[in-house]
Parts: sequence; structure tokens; C-alpha cells
Amino acid sequence: MREVSVYTDGACRGNPDGPGGYGVVLEYIDIQNNMHRKELSGGYSKTTNNRMELTAVLKGLLALNKPCNVKLYTDSQYIVKAFNEGWLNNWMRNNWKRGKKKEDVKNVDLWKKILLAKDKHNVEFIWVKGHASHPQNERCDELATTAADSGNLIEDIRA
Repeated sequence: MREVSVYTDGACRGNPDGPGGYGVVLEYIDIQNNMHRKELSGGYSKTTNNRMELTAVLKGLLALNKPCNVKLYTDSQYIVKAFNEGWLNNWMRNNWKRGKKKEDVKNVDLWKKILLAKDKHNVEFIWVKGHASHPQNERCDELATTAADSGNLIEDIRA
């Protein structure tokens, strides 16, 4: 399977009312040792930071046509911990409730779409510190903020 690095970030202006955007950078090396890079972004009229972070992950995974070994880098500890520390499994077991107060998990629609997209690949979720000069993370942030500030915003996620 192809090895792919996927970098993601989301941005929101005026959280929780948006607008917001996402940015994704995909990179892989082909069998001739040529580097390939693709950038994706989009903006939404009303959204939250977490929704944009999740959207970036979803859009990155959906961009992969064939099963891949994916290293997915995000500055969202929430996403990394959800997958790496079993939070997501607990939420599903508890009918998408979390914590002692059994509060509703937000953005369940996106979590479910990510799970479906993730099942096609071997995905490793890796946290990278945001705004720490990591070039791909900085580029994703730039793509996300540009999309959030653009006039080309849509209402909600189209997977």
C-alpha cells in the first residue's frame, strides 16, 4: 500500500458561529521516487473550530482513492486522543455520550464519516504542535484561514 502523509488544520472566525475553513496537505512518493503534493481547502458560513478540525481530517481521508498507509498529522489533541486513547470507542459504547454527566458528543455526523473513511486505510494519528513553525501545519493553517475569510462559503459539510 502507498505511504501517504496527510496534514490537517481547521480555523474558525468567531467560534462558535463561524465562518470557518479547513486546510489539508497530502504528500506521497511514487515508485519512481517522485514527490507528489496536493492541497485541499474549503470554507463554511457557520461552524466551530472542532468541526473544522474534523472536516479537515475527513476531507484528507476522502481524497485517498486507494487503500493507503496514512500518517495523519493534526494539531488537534482532541482528535488524536479520540483515536489513540480510546475516547472514540468509549463514546460509541455509551451511545455518543461522554463524561460522567453523559453529555452529548458534538459533531457525531463527522465522527461517523471519519470512521467510515478511516476503515479503508491503515491510519496513524500523530499530534503536531500548532503555530510552532512546522511547515505543513503552517500551510494547512494558511489554507484554512484563507478559506474562512473567503466569500466562497457553503452552509455545511458535503462529504
